[in-house]
Amino acid sequence: MSGRAAIACLGAGRMARGLAVVFAYGGYPVSIVDLKPRSDADCARVVGEVLREVRATLDMLASFGLFAPETVDVIASRVAVVGEAGAGGVLAKAAVIFEAVPEVLDLKKQVLARASALAGSNPIIASTTSTIMVGDLSSAVEIPERFLNAHWLNPAFLIPLVELSPSARTDPVVTARLKALLEDIGKVPVVCAARPGFIVPRIQALAMNEAARMVEEGVASPEDIDKAIKYGFGIRYAVLGMLEFIDYGGGDILYYASRYLTEALANARYAAPSIIELNMREGNIGLKTGRGFLDYEGLDIELYRRQRLEALVGILRFLGHTRPPVLSD
Repeated sequence: MSGRAAIACLGAGRMARGLAVVFAYGGYPVSIVDLKPRSDADCARVVGEVLREVRATLDMLASFGLFAPETVDVIASRVAVVGEAGAGGVLAKAAVIFEAVPEVLDLKKQVLARASALAGSNPIIASTTSTIMVGDLSSAVEIPERFLNAHWLNPAFLIPLVELSPSARTDPVVTARLKALLEDIGKVPVVCAARPGFIVPRIQALAMNEAARMVEEGVASPEDIDKAIKYGFGIRYAVLGMLEFIDYGGGDILYYASRYLTEALANARYAAPSIIELNMREGNIGLKTGRGFLDYEGLDIELYRRQRLEALVGILRFLGHTRPPVLSD
């Protein structure tokens, strides 16, 4: 997708406001479309509230040193808020429409049906739902081939990842166009099948429940568990993806650790999936063998290790966890 095509966000809540900041920052004109029937006074209140929050967010980001404070006016001027009376004209001109109303299936379907009818056949339409499957929503959209889910992680204006989940009917060209748009504004889109939990929430739910369970079992204090996550678990996965991490240490380590934990804690939730056992049988255990979940054939392994360690040092330096060596006894 080229140029600075118009973007529309359905709903005037937190997600729509966050997306407005994201796209305005990326140079795109953004309209927040509030389809909820309101009095003139209530419309004026919502418009003022939305624009104030957008500007406050931009002021905050400027204060973090992301851009010069004097450019806030330019970025904020790209955001507009329209009510139902002006929705048709805005939606028909949009290249992409993001639905961002509350996580209520009937409400989302109602808003998507209304928006797709007003927009005509050209715009891509994407729901930002974090819980509802794309197939449960696509029937509400005229021409479902142009519809998919686009799950953003909050805060959307900072977190790079966007999980795209097309339906079986979504035109692959539509998915590719939305990926290109997201990459143009500096996001990192990934594509996943239509399964509950997408990628991150599904992994995250397991990790969060396990952390809570350890508090319940008296394994460690909440403070120490969080310290372990911040300074052990978290920083390593900021450098290595989770499957890359398995390969880095060796899939055999996970295989044996899973068997031990399953037996020692008497709980099948620690059992490895079949693919781990398959990789063991086939000798695909990661860097040691040149193939695991990823293919390392032809890779300069020593350079790869050095680059990953250097990236880890960068994170440690940012966190203030590097120090000079002790040179005296």
